[in-house]
Formats: sequence, structure tokens, C-alpha cells
Amino acid sequence: MPIHEKSLIRPENIRTHENLTIDGVDVSGHWSTFIESRVVTDYNEALEDEIAALPGGEHIHRCWQCGSCTNSCTVHAIEPRFNPRYWIYLIRVGMESELLRDKDLIWQCVSCNKCTYACPRDVVPEGVMKATAHWLELKGHTPESPSTTFDKIFTDEVVQYGKIEDTKVLATFLKKTKQPLLQDWLKQIVWNIGMRLPVKWGLKSMWAMVFHPRTRGWDKARAAIGDYIIEKEAEHKAALGLDKPKAANGNQPPQRKLHAAE
Repeated sequence: MPIHEKSLIRPENIRTHENLTIDGVDVSGHWSTFIESRVVTDYNEALEDEIAALPGGEHIHRCWQCGSCTNSCTVHAIEPRFNPRYWIYLIRVGMESELLRDKDLIWQCVSCNKCTYACPRDVVPEGVMKATAHWLELKGHTPESPSTTFDKIFTDEVVQYGKIEDTKVLATFLKKTKQPLLQDWLKQIVWNIGMRLPVKWGLKSMWAMVFHPRTRGWDKARAAIGDYIIEKEAEHKAALGLDKPKAANGNQPPQRKLHAAE
């Protein structure tokens, strides 16, 4: 299906003749404006399959380009270049180079899910946007986003201990994203909470950060979850043609998942 929105025409692809006469008719300036044709040389016929292999992208094949996702998009309302329908089109026709031109925009999805509710084909566009952002990271086209960093830290904590310690997760996230620990908004939250909660809660939280309590009898579940993560990551990387990670030994969770516990 052709893409014809004026907003999607790249300025560098527009050509206008200052002076042009055709069959005696002056068509100079605006009348001679046309879109320069081009040849796609890096077509990736596996692009749709790669996105579909990642969590959230499973139903991208259902899209029939109605535009309901973009029309209902919260981000598109303030940033017209954010266009899920167009990106899904590019993925399905394998135009990887065109998709990469918007790599700094795709991750801006805020997961409001308005597109998902509006989609008549159950494509789950929000999931496709997250899968595409994940694909960009796995392929090395973009650095790891703060949201991905947080997800990893949160997962590490659950896999290692069977529970999370909010203070520890936040502190680790700020450290890994190179943010100062004592930020104004954080100070305000701590102050507001501290004025309402008993001292015992604060002491318990500090104790948990130091001694890392874990869920009783968690070892078997920890090993099973760790192996599952390794298996899924192997599937995703294999679908993208990337090297597979080493297999888990059954007793330890994947090493990449242990950063928050170090």
C-alpha cells in the first residue's frame, strides 16, 4: 500500500525547477515540483519476521494500514513525526534504512495504549513499538534506553531474590544511568514519606538493602526462571541473526541478569 501523506515526504527528495517550459507551457516553480524517485538497495525481506519474533510484535502481520493507531496516538498529537502506522508499513515492506532514519523517535512511545484500543485488527501497535525499540537495541542501532536499563535491574532483583527492594532498585537505576542519587524530586518524596511512615519502616528498608533477604525456598524457582530467560534471549537473538548466549547451568541465573545483585 503506497504512503502518500505529505508530512512523510523527505525535504531532500523534493525537486523544483526554477525555470521549466513543457510544450510551450511555463511550469516553473511550484508547478514543476515532484518527488524524486529512488531505489531501495538495502531491502531486508526478513524485517517483519524479526520484529514479529520479539515480545509485542507477534501480530504485526494483521495490520491493514487504516491509520487508527497514529490518529489516536498521544505522542503523535504533539510530535507529528511519531507515526506508528508508517513504521509498521516500513517494517512489513522491509525498508530498514527508512525505519532507521526515525530511530530516535520510535522509543518515545509512552505505552498509553490508545492505539491498542483503537486498532480494529488487534495488531497491538503499542507492543509493536516496544518490539521495534527492542530490535533497534539488539541490532546496535541505538544505545540501551533508560527504560530497558530499569527493566533489567527489576528483573535481576526478582530472579536473584524472589522479591524486590524498592530503594535498592531505584539506587541501582540511578547509578547505572549516571544520575545523581540526591535529586530534588527524590528528596521531596523521601521527606513526604518520612513524615507519614514510622521509623521502623525506614530501618527495615535499610536492613533489606544491606542483607538482601530473599523468598524462602527460592533456589529452584530462581534456576528455572534464569534458564527461561536464557532460552528466550537465545530465540530472540537467533531470529535476528545474532550470536546466541551461553546456556545456563541450571543452578545459576544468567550472568547478565545479576548486575543488581552485585
